[in-house]
Amino acid sequence: MIDPRWIRHVLPTTTFEIERARLRFFAKAIGETDPVYTDQAAAREAGHPDLPAPPTFLFSAEMDSDQKLKWLIEADIPLSKVLHGEQTFRYHRMVYAGDVVSVTSRIMDIYQKRNGALEFVVFDTQIARGEQAVCDSRGVLVIRH
Repeated sequence: MIDPRWIRHVLPTTTFEIERARLRFFAKAIGETDPVYTDQAAAREAGHPDLPAPPTFLFSAEMDSDQKLKWLIEADIPLSKVLHGEQTFRYHRMVYAGDVVSVTSRIMDIYQKRNGALEFVVFDTQIARGEQAVCDSRGVLVIRH
């Protein structure tokens, strides 16, 4: 079972730039057809300073940080037993190509169901541009035993 001492543990912050090519690739991968997400001229015409990040793109920013993966390894959780159970987002500001964002996750809860056959780890993540929060998300990992 996962040691509850991890509750409230803050994972290291990761900072990186949102790349235009990555936004285009993501938009195409999710089937987004609005040119505002792939064409700079269309984005500017719509009033954006550059390509905006599609709404769920910031989940990939969390994944890019690798901090959750590092924590799973440090906590001796077998990766073959991990499932992504849930994800929610609360957006505060748009994110655009060229923005530099930081990603910080905190373990908010660890609990069990089915007499310990399933464990759940709840992460709250803040994505910020400088001092401004752009998105808060909550994700739940499920560990099968």
